[in-house]
Amino acid sequence: MPVRFVIIGGGPAGNTAATVAASLGAEVTMIERDVVGGAAHLWDCIPSKAMIATGGELTELARASTMGLEASGHLDVVALRQRVTKIEKQLRDATTALLESQNVRLVHGTGHLVGPYTVVADTDDGEVEFEADAVLLATGSRPRIPEWADPDGERVLTTRQAYPPPEIPDHLVVIGSGVTGVEFTHMFSALGSQVTLVVSRQQVLPYKDAEVAAVLENEFLSRDVKLLKGARAETITRDGDKVFVSCDDGRRAEGSHVLLCIGSIPNSDGLGCEAAGVEVNEQGYIPGNRHGQTNIPHIYSAGDVAGRLPLSSVASMQGRKIAEHVMGLTARAHRHLDYDKAASAIFTDPEIADVGMAEAEAFAVGRKLRVTKVPFSANPKSLINGDPRGFVKILSDPATGVVLGGSIVGQNAAELISVLAVAVTNGLKVVDIVDSLLVHPALAESLAEAAY
Repeated sequence: MPVRFVIIGGGPAGNTAATVAASLGAEVTMIERDVVGGAAHLWDCIPSKAMIATGGELTELARASTMGLEASGHLDVVALRQRVTKIEKQLRDATTALLESQNVRLVHGTGHLVGPYTVVADTDDGEVEFEADAVLLATGSRPRIPEWADPDGERVLTTRQAYPPPEIPDHLVVIGSGVTGVEFTHMFSALGSQVTLVVSRQQVLPYKDAEVAAVLENEFLSRDVKLLKGARAETITRDGDKVFVSCDDGRRAEGSHVLLCIGSIPNSDGLGCEAAGVEVNEQGYIPGNRHGQTNIPHIYSAGDVAGRLPLSSVASMQGRKIAEHVMGLTARAHRHLDYDKAASAIFTDPEIADVGMAEAEAFAVGRKLRVTKVPFSANPKSLINGDPRGFVKILSDPATGVVLGGSIVGQNAAELISVLAVAVTNGLKVVDIVDSLLVHPALAESLAEAAY
């Protein structure tokens, strides 16, 4: 009899686990209440990147004069909305088709546990009960809304109300300077909005390399973005078409719209964890071990609700590893997920990407490092492209030459970081990058130069 694997949540973790487990012979049922492909993925990640791409093209048009061209760009908001919707539909349809081709049973409804081996889906046709040998909880997260904020979907927005908004704001006040906040700041400034960014710390991206943050701050200033540093938002008030954000230091930001970018909370409520004996921590996350197992061994958690790294790439990998574990494949060679080696990117202009150990982190624990840095201004392809901003920084062990981490700021950083991610994951040395015969002219040449 095949393994009965029930998955609650059809985001990157859930659908990857479903396809892998089904291909290995499991009888898979996936319950999703919103959209196959994942709300966070298709309502957050993909729409924002599609809008960022449009903003990027507008920025490139503005740079055209430096390349001997005359160009102008006009933003068509209706066409932009249609483009975002089309991309979402294509991805949703492709994901659904893949799941159906693997004979995964798709159930539209809200799933919850009623016991350790029983899952109930609340559907339009009533309750449907499933018995399971293994269960995956992959219900994602939703935008965090503080008590002092009351989003109305018109002038005070959450991130999911901004893809795109009914109109491009004249003046947008963004609250939160983490990854989401800076991406929206970049996006809307590129699309023509005046932007004020409320920064609770003394730099944007407070958990990133200070040199990386400095490049982005300079870019924001060049776009006339106003940075309110060291200011923590406390209240939002609306007066007609104006919105005011008051901060704890007495400063006040005025705009036409406000966007909340202050994190997310896990969707663990209503999952029936207590009925199944599954532990949920104080923050609402459902932690798992290196296999993704909760305290109930046959019940797993993955993606944002698991509380590790809130990245779609990590969620997908968790889903694959969990499916393999459910199907007993850990008896063979099995590499566990190392979250310290996950690559991540921020889709601003310039792009930012990093992987592995951070410079400040290494110095904090007294670890010796070899730090090498090469600016893109010395790279021929960046000059050809007319965009020499940013740099490549590589961290390595001075004794062994093993690549420990790196940061890239500049064009195509999200693509280029893959080289360093492979090096960090596989314990390669800087000489392995230096001795690789790379294309010329190419931005990747700066990786070899930084590794030398």
